[in-house]
Amino acid sequence: MKALLPLAAVAALIGGCGLDVQSPDLFLLTRTGSGPRLTLLVSDDGTISCDARPSKQLPGNTLIAVRDLTTSLNTDATHRLHIARTPQTVSTYTVRLQSGTISFPDTAARTHKELAQLVLFATQAAQSPCGLGG
Repeated sequence: MKALLPLAAVAALIGGCGLDVQSPDLFLLTRTGSGPRLTLLVSDDGTISCDARPSKQLPGNTLIAVRDLTTSLNTDATHRLHIARTPQTVSTYTVRLQSGTISFPDTAARTHKELAQLVLFATQAAQSPCGLGG
């Protein structure tokens, strides 16, 4: 018990120092194309920064869904998935995760479930909480 007292004191001291420990980023998404450029930085603490503006909280259970989506995208990111533009492409997405980068046109969402979820998330996040329109 006496051996635990110094550890508890150190833990209390560190906890009381106000260390600014930040959560890791889940991903950085950039959308380019015929519409306005969009950049979303999503953090594991449940915040999102839209176009380098101050961070806002993600609504409701969105963080859980985004964490699941990030996990689903990790294999493609590790393999550096790159899908080329098509003549029907309107927007192109680049997503940087800790495990790598994925780039794809909006048309790829038709055949890749995770990419469709990412496009939907970007569209919804641009509207709320970002307040940017679509």
